[in-house]
Amino acid sequence: MKKLRIGILGFGTVGAGVYRIAMENHTQIMERHRLDIEVARILIKDFETEPNLHMAPRELFATDMSEIASDGTIDVVVECMGGVEPARTYILEALNAKKTVVTSNKEVFSKNWLSFETAAKQNGVGLYHEATVGGGIPVIRTLIDAMQANDISEVMGIINGTTNFILTKMTEEKMPFGEVLKEAQRLGYAEANPAADVEGWDATYKLSILSSMAFHAHIPIDCIYREGITRITPEDIQIANQLGYEIKLLAIGKKCGNRVQVRVHPTMIKNTHPLASVRGSFNAVFLKGHAVGDVMLYGRGAGQMPTASAVMSDVIYAGLTSEHKYSTFENVEGLSANVELDRDWESVYCIRLNVLDRTGVLSAIAGVFAKHDVSLKNVLQVAEPCGQVPITFITHSARELAVQAALREIARLNVVKNVENLIRVEEN
Repeated sequence: MKKLRIGILGFGTVGAGVYRIAMENHTQIMERHRLDIEVARILIKDFETEPNLHMAPRELFATDMSEIASDGTIDVVVECMGGVEPARTYILEALNAKKTVVTSNKEVFSKNWLSFETAAKQNGVGLYHEATVGGGIPVIRTLIDAMQANDISEVMGIINGTTNFILTKMTEEKMPFGEVLKEAQRLGYAEANPAADVEGWDATYKLSILSSMAFHAHIPIDCIYREGITRITPEDIQIANQLGYEIKLLAIGKKCGNRVQVRVHPTMIKNTHPLASVRGSFNAVFLKGHAVGDVMLYGRGAGQMPTASAVMSDVIYAGLTSEHKYSTFENVEGLSANVELDRDWESVYCIRLNVLDRTGVLSAIAGVFAKHDVSLKNVLQVAEPCGQVPITFITHSARELAVQAALREIARLNVVKNVENLIRVEEN
C-alpha cells in the first residue's frame, strides 16, 4: 500500500469537492489502486472569511504557502484557487519544492505552461491538468493515453457551460441575451462580471491547451481568434433554425499539414451534428483522428464534483505512475516552429444586414461581394414597413479576410444602414 499525502490550495467550490471525494472514496481508492490518499494541509486566505471551514478539521488549515511547500511529507499539491496570482507563484513554489502539482486552473496553466513544465522537469516531478478543460470530461487523458496512434486533424467543442446555457435558453425560450444572462447569474452559472465567459476568454484558455495537446505543438492564447456571444440576438437564432442550424459558441482547431487554425466564436452548426444537441450547461468535445475517425466526449464541463473528479483522477494517476509524462512537443514561449498559423481560414458565412428599401440595393451589395471573390448561395429578405429591410446572405465557402474586406466596403454603402451580424457556419 502506497501512502500519498496531498496539500490543497484553495478551499472554494473545487477544493472542497476534492476534499470530499478524498474522504468519501478513501476506502474504494485503497481497494482499487492500493493507494492511501491523505489530505495533509489545506491552504486558505484567512480564518475569518473562509466559508467551508466546517468541512474539515481546523488543524488541517493553513494560511501560509510555506507551511505546505516546506512540508517534506506532502507529495502532491492540488491547486484549485483560480486566477493568475497568487496561483502562479504557489505552483512554482510547490514544483521547486519537488512536489507534483495537479491544477484545475485553465487561465494560469495556459499562460504559464512553459515555466511550469520547465520547473517540473528540473525537479523530477509531475504536472497534471486534466481538470483545466471540460470539467469531468476525460479529454486530456483521452489525448494522452487513448489516441496516441492518431494524427488528429480537428478538435471542436462546446467547452464553456455558461455560454451554452445562455444560447440554449435563447433558442428554446426565445429570450434576448441580456435577460438570459441575468437568469444565468441568478442561478450561479455566470459570474457577476461575466466577461471571461461571454466574451470567449474561458474557451480561449481551454482551446490553447486542447489544441496544443491534439496537434503536438504549443498554440498560445494570442494565436487564437476570439469572439464572444454578446451580439447574438433572437433574430440570429431564428434564422439559423429556419436554415436547419443551431448556434453554439464553438472552440475550433483544425490542422492540415503544418498549418493550424484556432478560433473561438459563435458558430452555426447543422442540427444533425452531435454537438448541436448539447444543451444547457453541458460540454462536449469532438475529435477527428486519421485512424479512429470521429470521437465525441460529453459531460459536465464544470461544477464542484465533476471538476473535483478530474482533479482526483490526476492525483491517483500521479500516485501510481513510475515516470511522469510531459508535453509531446517542445514547449516554447510562442507558437511552436513545427506549425504555421492560418488566420485566413475558409468557411461559409451568414451575414445579416439592415438596408434601405430601394431598387438596386441587392445588386450593389452583391457586386461588392463579387469584387472580393465571395460567392453568394442564398438571400433571405423580409420587407419592413419602416422603409428599412433586413437581409440575410448565406455565402458559399469563402476566405475570412476576403469576407471581412467585403463587409468593410459594404458598410460604407449609402444604402446600408448597418451590418447587424456575421456568424460563421460549420458545414461538416
